[in-house]
Amino acid sequence: MTTPHHPLAIIGGGLGGLTLARVLHVNGIEAAVFDLDASPAARTQGGMLDIHDDTGQPALRAAGLYEEFRALVNTGGEATRVLDRAATVLLDDPDDGTGGRPEIDRGQLRDLLLNSLPEGTVRWGAKITGARPLDGGRHEVTLTDGTSFTTDLLIGADGAWSRVRPLLSDALPAYTGISFVEADLPDADLRHPVSAEVVGAGMLMALGAGKGFLGHRETDGSLHIYVALAVPEDEFDGVDFTDTEAAKTYTLGHFEDWDKTLQALLGDAEGPLTPRRIHALPIGHRWDRVPGVTLLGDAAHLMSPFAGVGANLAMLDAAELGLALAAHPGDTEAALAAYEEKLFPRSEESAADSAASGEMMFRDDAPQGILDMFASFG
Repeated sequence: MTTPHHPLAIIGGGLGGLTLARVLHVNGIEAAVFDLDASPAARTQGGMLDIHDDTGQPALRAAGLYEEFRALVNTGGEATRVLDRAATVLLDDPDDGTGGRPEIDRGQLRDLLLNSLPEGTVRWGAKITGARPLDGGRHEVTLTDGTSFTTDLLIGADGAWSRVRPLLSDALPAYTGISFVEADLPDADLRHPVSAEVVGAGMLMALGAGKGFLGHRETDGSLHIYVALAVPEDEFDGVDFTDTEAAKTYTLGHFEDWDKTLQALLGDAEGPLTPRRIHALPIGHRWDRVPGVTLLGDAAHLMSPFAGVGANLAMLDAAELGLALAAHPGDTEAALAAYEEKLFPRSEESAADSAASGEMMFRDDAPQGILDMFASFG
């Protein structure tokens, strides 16, 4: 059987991989995207994203999708509230329309990118097991169904546990010391009005020492809640999250002295809870230039979410890589070297900021750190 060959293969159909495919497409370069999901609708895409004017928005301009993005922005979504454990409102910053980080539903942004690509660009249900180098900078990629393909340029946009990363680096993500329990309150204004009032129109941060409630109002009227806990990595091993009520009881046991309206953000949640350990790659992760392969997004610089830059950086990585390839036709190595020269210092700075933000948010005098940060912004 003949092994298929793709001149340019992108592993991972998330925001980074799709942004790269789109920027390449508008510059006349074809790419094949391989994603492990069985279909575009195989799973939900998560909550709201704030798209920054210095990272995600330039990427969307490079993709020729900025105006379409603006039409999908959640009006009012940049509002921010900061509470303490007594539910005292310490900061209530409304969205006046002048901010540089408009909110959009992650699923709508993914669909915008996906629908902008030629049909058949994404190969669904294509989970890779690994890749190996061939001659001349080419690589062979194997899939779980036993098939394989070769490529001249392999790009790992496949997230935290990338199967492409081992071609470049031995680094592995490490636990950051923070875990989340995620929950949802649908149709909040009607079914959960008290929680809707607590969260407000945009983002909520209710913080204390080593714990807190983070929340977003979604475009469908639901609230997505992240319960953050500074706990050991194995803390959740003894918790049966298939027993939702037992998992709620366990999690709320960390908040017994917190205001009842904050406890209700989890206690009144509907549907299953999702535990999530937060991992990060080493700050300053980089690699020596290896012919025919590179990384972007979490595969390159997985970091904690506490600076809110992960998706934005993945999109900017993708746009800059696509533009570098377009600017160096016939010289892939020059394009990859130019891309990585900017990638490494930018991702190191952002990873350091994310780690520092996580420490600041949950320090002993929380939420004072986040209040000081907002005060510094004026």
